[in-house]
Amino acid sequence: MLPLADRLRATVREVPDFPKPGILFKDITPVLGQAALFREATEAMAAPWRGAGVTHVVAIESRGFLFGAPIAQALGAGLVPVRKPGKLPARTVREDYALEYGTDALEMHADALASGHRVLIVDDVLATGGTAGAASALVRRTGASVAGLSVFIDLLFLGGPTRLPAIKVSSALTYG
Repeated sequence: MLPLADRLRATVREVPDFPKPGILFKDITPVLGQAALFREATEAMAAPWRGAGVTHVVAIESRGFLFGAPIAQALGAGLVPVRKPGKLPARTVREDYALEYGTDALEMHADALASGHRVLIVDDVLATGGTAGAASALVRRTGASVAGLSVFIDLLFLGGPTRLPAIKVSSALTYG
């Protein structure tokens, strides 16, 4: 049997010119559709964090939710959703961040984390690091600490890990 990274790479669908010309989109839905492969991927994403004292997984909207929930269960940790503004019902904390084409923001319930919590941030893709950096800032604002970041795909050529120097990053699949 091929190594997991090879099987994942063979299953991720590449869609040219989506969502705009010049982008080669990495479509993860074929992986999600294969129960055993999806389970292996989430187990691989959780593995580096076993024994790291993770108390909570912060999952970033929306595809991060797909990976965050099973990883939280695998680690015996709570799950905290981080969403776009206006989507959470209780009092929130907000972090604005820069994108290539403007700005965006993320929110988290203000009471979701506290001092002493050790957090793993989970998302589907690490590109330039803006979203992960904003999630990290939200976590730290609550007094919790960031154990690291686990992503399904790390697009190394976009430099995300270099923009997050204080955060340990792990991934199931990389594209250089």
